[in-house]
Amino acid sequence: MDVLRAEGLSKHFGGLIAVNEVNFHIKQDETAGIIGPNGSGKTTFFNLLSGFFPPTAGRIIFLGNDITLIPPNKRVMQGMVRTFQLVSVFNTMTVWENLVLSTIRFRREQTKPNRFFLSSAKDEGIRKNCLEALKLVGLESRAMTLTSELAYGSKRMLEIGIALSLNPKLLLLDEPLSGLSDSEISEVLNLLHRIKKNLTLVIIEHKLSKIVDLVDRLCVLNEGKFICEGKPDQVLEDSSVRECYWGKEEIDQRAT
Repeated sequence: MDVLRAEGLSKHFGGLIAVNEVNFHIKQDETAGIIGPNGSGKTTFFNLLSGFFPPTAGRIIFLGNDITLIPPNKRVMQGMVRTFQLVSVFNTMTVWENLVLSTIRFRREQTKPNRFFLSSAKDEGIRKNCLEALKLVGLESRAMTLTSELAYGSKRMLEIGIALSLNPKLLLLDEPLSGLSDSEISEVLNLLHRIKKNLTLVIIEHKLSKIVDLVDRLCVLNEGKFICEGKPDQVLEDSSVRECYWGKEEIDQRAT
């Protein structure tokens, strides 16, 4: 069963076509990677899927429902959660407060403003959910630490923890390894390998070698279109993929 399906998805910015009639799908418990050169439309594609940009054309089907015109917060409540290239957390709050705030905000019964602001962070369901997320990302001992005091890698783990605390049916990760040290990359990859067993994931990443063993399927976006998809090792050997990354002249020189 397809958890998500995009049909003929396009996004134009004036005369610029950032995403061009893209078709995409992902099945339950599958992990798909999206790669491509800078400017190929990867983040714009994520912005379309998550509702931050309205499409110029096409539609998005999530869990069997057309969500093309649904705003981002409603997509989160339906189970689609994303992270961003630049870590998005509240630096003036503690790690625990970041988790609790997000969990309360997206509980269905807390969507009305008066209920949201009067909610108790001591609710047992909220506490349990946040504690499980903290343990999963290894930040249980830092729960009361001010987020601004965390290293960048720990902030990335917190952001992923916040996403996981929302119990996503589909998790979209936009360059989760960006800006991390080698040891931090290992920590994030270990986490992703653990959670992928029970979660549907789509990952945008530039560090190709790091995700080859993580994803089930690799999709290559170039100039707003998918030019190749399949098993990671096969995709990386595809001539059209190599050309879009390194250029035809470079490939020809390597071959001689």
